Amino acid sequence: MLFTHDTEVALQSAAGLVNTRTGAGSGSDHLSSDRAARARAGGVDTLAAAGDLADFAATWGWSGRTPRDRAAVEAVRQLRPRLAQLWDLDEAGVVTLVNTMLAEERATPQLVDHDDWGWHLHAVPDDAPYATRMAVEAAMAMVDVVRADELRRLRRCGAGDCDGVFVDLSRNRSKRFCSTTCGNRVAAAAYRGRQTGGDD
Repeated sequence: MLFTHDTEVALQSAAGLVNTRTGAGSGSDHLSSDRAARARAGGVDTLAAAGDLADFAATWGWSGRTPRDRAAVEAVRQLRPRLAQLWDLDEAGVVTLVNTMLAEERATPQLVDHDDWGWHLHAVPDDAPYATRMAVEAAMAMVDVVRADELRRLRRCGAGDCDGVFVDLSRNRSKRFCSTTCGNRVAAAAYRGRQTGGDD
């Protein structure tokens, strides 16, 4: 394991949240590749309603009662572009953004143990707004990434028609796509290209 379990889950959850945007991939095998492919093909934002947020929270194991109001969903949706910056900024930019996010939310790390996770960190109360909790969890995970000098593991999907992000947790940093759907699509296109080239 490259990072602690809670850090890896927080990073993958942040990627998954960024990838709920229109045109992005699934970000992780936690989400159905078929669902992600359909959403991408149809230009669908997969975080459009309270039920979508509840599904996302259940998929990623977020504790506490999931909010059902439109304002909470919109606050989480507004967080996505900010988290997406973590995949595009250089180290200095990431550090500035992480420090800003932690300061804005008045993060105070505390050791907690719940739901068979073992000891891990929470930095805001469990009843804080979901968008706050998601921002701080992502920022805290990025602290570990920066300290380990592993920003290279935050990558954009290698499929030309996908703007999804992912966290490459492979041993040799060899992952290229945000989902198996994107990898399969690129492989199929390459195969068709070879077949067409062979026919000429």
